[in-house]
Amino acid sequence: MTIVTPKFGMGASVLRVEDGAFITGRGRYTDDIAPASLLHGYVLRSPVANARFTVGPVDAAREAPGVRLVLLAGDIAHLGDLKSTVMQKQPDGTRAPTRDIPILCHESVHYVGDAVAFIVADSRALAQDAAELIEVEYADDAAAAGTAAALEADAPLVWPELGTNKAFVYQLGDGARTDKAFAAAAHVTRVEFVNNRLICNYMEPRSAIGEWRDDEDRFVLTTGSQGVHSMRNALAGQVFGIAPEKLRVITPDVGGGFGTKAFAYREHALVLEAARRLGQPVKWASDRTEHFLTDAQGRDNVVSAEMAMDKDGRFLGLRVDLLSNVGAYISQYGPIIAHIGASMSTGVYDIQALDVKITGVYTNTCPVDAYRGAGRPEAALLVEKLADACARDLGLEAGEIRRRNFIRPEQFPYRTQTGRLYDVGEFEAHMDLSMERAGWASFPDRLAEARSRGKIRGIGMATYIEACAFAGSEPARVELNADGTVSVFIGTQSNGQGHATAYAQFVSEKLNLDIESISVHQGDTDQLAKGGGTGGSRSIPLGGVSASRAGAALADKLRKLAADELEAAAADIELANGEARIVGTDRAIDFAALHAAAKNPDDLKALGEFVQDEATYPNGTHICEVEIDPDTGATEVIAYTIVDDFGATVNPVLLAGQVHGGVVQGIGQALSEEAVYGDDGQLLTASFMDYAMPRADTVPSFHFETRNVPSTTNAMGMKGAGEAGTIGATPAALNAVTDALHRAYGIGHIEMPATPSRVWNAIKAARHK
Repeated sequence: MTIVTPKFGMGASVLRVEDGAFITGRGRYTDDIAPASLLHGYVLRSPVANARFTVGPVDAAREAPGVRLVLLAGDIAHLGDLKSTVMQKQPDGTRAPTRDIPILCHESVHYVGDAVAFIVADSRALAQDAAELIEVEYADDAAAAGTAAALEADAPLVWPELGTNKAFVYQLGDGARTDKAFAAAAHVTRVEFVNNRLICNYMEPRSAIGEWRDDEDRFVLTTGSQGVHSMRNALAGQVFGIAPEKLRVITPDVGGGFGTKAFAYREHALVLEAARRLGQPVKWASDRTEHFLTDAQGRDNVVSAEMAMDKDGRFLGLRVDLLSNVGAYISQYGPIIAHIGASMSTGVYDIQALDVKITGVYTNTCPVDAYRGAGRPEAALLVEKLADACARDLGLEAGEIRRRNFIRPEQFPYRTQTGRLYDVGEFEAHMDLSMERAGWASFPDRLAEARSRGKIRGIGMATYIEACAFAGSEPARVELNADGTVSVFIGTQSNGQGHATAYAQFVSEKLNLDIESISVHQGDTDQLAKGGGTGGSRSIPLGGVSASRAGAALADKLRKLAADELEAAAADIELANGEARIVGTDRAIDFAALHAAAKNPDDLKALGEFVQDEATYPNGTHICEVEIDPDTGATEVIAYTIVDDFGATVNPVLLAGQVHGGVVQGIGQALSEEAVYGDDGQLLTASFMDYAMPRADTVPSFHFETRNVPSTTNAMGMKGAGEAGTIGATPAALNAVTDALHRAYGIGHIEMPATPSRVWNAIKAARHK
């Protein structure tokens, strides 16, 4: 049977409709917007990590040229703090107290970059000049900068009134059952490692414009975000104590989000408050250094894990002790990230006993929150690194130990030890296909060739699974416009993923309408009653189904309208190329005429909403092959193979872009990226001079294909793909480096990132044993 892919519908390789504007410089980002009478804000930040402080007289700053306003904490005492509402229950049933983020600090600062004052002037330069006139006296103290070090008995306390740097303690699984599994084990393998801290570094640094509109009696905030509704609700409810309708939030084009633009930040509140006081719009625009210092960072776990196995290498139980650095304050979703990750601890394996302890740790560092994958990359790295270590201990090949422990297809639906319900999966099948595509069996030949050139070579895999598109919904509204075009309104937010293309494909398929005649609207609380935003790879699995249903509902309405106009039965009407036509005739009416003929506006619009009861579970196998120069420690990624199960593919071009980008981020964590703080809490990697981003020459061309098993949870079989590349890539790359080092020197562990210096030193130490 021949399967025909529609020109624009689901499965079609449609090029991104938004790219024309972006690549020709016509994108419209927050910092491109300049309302009349615009003023500019600058945040004076703490240069030390832990201090009590006093601010001297600010008259000189207020009287400086062009300065309109100087705000200190005492000036905005009526504004509430930014709070997290996702603290999970501890083993005793309590929820730990939070340390919320003040809009401006009062008397004490807790990390380098903490906000002390806000200055508004006619230009950013004038505001920055005025900030230098403000004298702040810091009585700085020792800082707690390291995740594990912060729990040592003599560590400085970030919040002395708590008496500890422990932020919270969680426990997942069954400790007693796990103890029994370990008691019965023939083998136990243990790993200890650090999941390195990362800085997001999206292309577009954050910015915000605040306005107060007297004629509307409300605020307007324009800012890059990952969803306008959650930002509106946090700022209106927590900070200003106003009804949501008193704050309109608008998000134009966004140059990358990765989780870090999902949160409400201090600067959002500051520009709004300043605009209300001054009666003029106020813009704040971050520079790259501010991004490094103050935008929520990611990862940063210290992990101890051990696997109990029987004599044949079958996994009996998993025990994990994880320290999760939360930074100086509890960020918006910070307390739940490690918890989400821990819920995926057992990965693709049939492990019948699990005990996970998570300890949140306060440090004098930038707050930590969701970063692409938000806990699931951490979980995949843990179990996949451990699986390789188990294989080495037992003398098994990496694929074989996985094969012995995979959840088998006949076991689905499968309930994990943390309550996750996997609907479908064929893990061994995609691993076998990936191994075939990667030439796993012929690796010894390539290894020998590399050795002949004085290089060492390794191959590593990761068979991952993640939870995404969590239970919930994302409604969509579709409307026919007067000119015959169609508009889609939906509460997610594109940060570069290609939503304008993907959502239009769903609607195009139902209306049989050219994709260029469909526009997608996001990012305005006035246009959308509600929206869940973008995060957790939810936009297409949830929003796509809703858009498809809204498109189908509008198609039905248009057929009925056309039937009335053409004096035919609705069942005899077909839609094609912007017209409604009686099947088999030349009698037709175009969409613009249908709009004019409609007597009820509701006949020109339709709603769609798909409610999903459980998360979806994308999975796959990544295989990375590396070559290392032992004289320099430099690692080159030679080949990278991906076979993923995303359930169903909406657009192969968009999908490949998402996966490629995620893989590069994952490789970046494994080989180069790391946020490093000194013992005094100073960020030592505060620019691209010291923070090594992956580059185009870091990676080869990828081999990527899908082997999809449709989800039974999602109405269209989709599983989500936005974060999967990151989740599979870091363990695959790290396992490849470790494999190379183990084959050549017996090295079974190296910390991330596996920089040339770190690799070279590991080789040097092994040679001198």
